Amino acid sequence: MKLGFLTACLPQLPLDEIAAWAAGHDYEALEVATWPSTGSRDFEASHIDVTAFGERQADEVRALFDKHGLALSALAYYENNLHPDETRRSEIAAHVRANVDAAQLLGVEYVGTFIGRHPGLSVKENLALASRELPALVEYAGERGVKIIIENCVMEGWHPDGYPGNLAYSPELWEWMFDLGFYLNYDPSHLLWLGIDPVAALKPYIGRIPHAQAKDAQLDPRARDRYGFFGRTVERADGWDSGWWRYRVPGLGDVDWRRIVDTLYEGGFTGVLSVEHEDPVWSGDVERVTQGLEIAHRTLRPLIVG
Repeated sequence: MKLGFLTACLPQLPLDEIAAWAAGHDYEALEVATWPSTGSRDFEASHIDVTAFGERQADEVRALFDKHGLALSALAYYENNLHPDETRRSEIAAHVRANVDAAQLLGVEYVGTFIGRHPGLSVKENLALASRELPALVEYAGERGVKIIIENCVMEGWHPDGYPGNLAYSPELWEWMFDLGFYLNYDPSHLLWLGIDPVAALKPYIGRIPHAQAKDAQLDPRARDRYGFFGRTVERADGWDSGWWRYRVPGLGDVDWRRIVDTLYEGGFTGVLSVEHEDPVWSGDVERVTQGLEIAHRTLRPLIVG
């Protein structure tokens, strides 16, 4: 197992600076953000332009990672592959395919994204839509030796009422998407606030988890007593503000990282554990974000052998 982080937390820095910092602070891998542009929401970045990517660019990226002794664990483009606007949905699918093409050139095995959701359709209708449209992406990736990994983030801010906006948030849905040919980019933070035991959910599925993310969550049960499980309604400033939980860097929330890492090892996991930094306390500028990454490293590094 290697320890890495997702570069989306540092959108203002170029990839070469991020790689130098990561290597200098004992990280071993990077999950590289590949959005075509930024600004539609927080925690997205454009560190590799996969739309203009050929052998020369691949050689440059490989040389950068070799220089710093880093692994490139996955390309990361987490978007709504069931977007309600069909034109936008097609654009997203095209960018997923561009990521697959870039991954093939780089020799990277994984491209990360979301299932997503059409908020105007029922869950049953969304599952039918996904079953019609998404296997083509899996097939495209498979033909190029790439696996598509789906993060289990709830993406409640994508739904007008704060309900799940990414239909990959529970083990029941994982089994459904495995049948479509997807793999799981496991993140315990989302399971925690859903009331799902992250360790119990992890154990049966390690064989379909080639990559994992390390993000923590801090719960406030007293606030939940006011708002309920679904979070703020009248007082909700935006779709992401539940009012009773928030993301933290590993070590500052309620996830039991010793049990998570031990369970990964017990199940034979040999991939990258990639810190996904979305902590509002350790955000705001490069210094604060990198300090947050240092906290995450101090939490996780002692648990990882090698």
